[in-house]
Amino acid sequence: MKPMGMTLGAAALGLWAGMAAAADQVVLQLKWVTQAQFAGYYVALDQGFYEEEGLDVTIKPGGPDIAPTQVIAGGGADVTVEWMPAALAAREKGLPLVNIAQPFKSSGMMLTCRKDSGVATTDDFVGRTLGVWFFGNEFPFLSWMSQLGLSTEGGADGVTVLKQGFNVDPLIQNQAACISTMTYNEYWQVIDAGFAPEDLVVFKYEDQGVATLEDGLYVLEQNLADPAFADRMVRFVRASMKGWKWAEQNPDAAADIVLENDATGAQTEAHQRRMMSEVAKLTSGSNGALDPAAYERTVQSLLSGGSDPVITRAPEGAWTHAITDLALN
Repeated sequence: MKPMGMTLGAAALGLWAGMAAAADQVVLQLKWVTQAQFAGYYVALDQGFYEEEGLDVTIKPGGPDIAPTQVIAGGGADVTVEWMPAALAAREKGLPLVNIAQPFKSSGMMLTCRKDSGVATTDDFVGRTLGVWFFGNEFPFLSWMSQLGLSTEGGADGVTVLKQGFNVDPLIQNQAACISTMTYNEYWQVIDAGFAPEDLVVFKYEDQGVATLEDGLYVLEQNLADPAFADRMVRFVRASMKGWKWAEQNPDAAADIVLENDATGAQTEAHQRRMMSEVAKLTSGSNGALDPAAYERTVQSLLSGGSDPVITRAPEGAWTHAITDLALN
């Protein structure tokens, strides 16, 4: 009987050790489809940075019919990549999202216009049709138009808003004078469609003083009260930022990793490598910690929406350094 007892004890010990070594699961919801915009997370997964932190990370791509805020609200993700305007708007409506890290330091959002439409300055927006993304992406644009004193309801003294799909067709087909683009994506789609840079007039939100913080990491406030959850997020942010810095230093390899994770096969090597080189400019200089001054600029931009601001009051508790303070030490 003694040998049997020893055998059972060893088996139980082995089972306990296996359970103790089991990686903690984290589900990340992306804002959009698999592309170099999210390279840091795919790199962290591919290079074993999450595994080194004892994490089993599942990355869920987004898409035109996926709202990250709804996914995390429904328990479908632990953490999500979202733009701050959408996150703060959702928070004011009752979804307590908290920014725990800010990998993107700069904004890549632009309004790209056909020069032959007659648009040369913001004064020329009057009476024009402008393509705008919705699903939370419209908030920076609406704040900008409000600051310019332009109605978005059309008419001779305002602008007509075209609800833009996630493509550049309205500009190519001359359905809009200007469309929403990102420095790392749609702008290059316009170029690839046959336009030369000199055929276009570009308005960067950063240059207009209305840039708002883009890709940040958000969780539900109540989850941060759980020490185990907070610890997972510390490890997740640390590994993710390691992934982002690796991607900045190895942009072509990072783009290739993204392509390997694109189940749709819709992305091309040339486009993803170009995208990664542009995205690296936006993450450069960020260690993951939110810049309070950039946060305040974002809030002020969203509050200055005239009669219809994106948010109606300054948020409280919408961000924390608690996670990055531990992740970066």
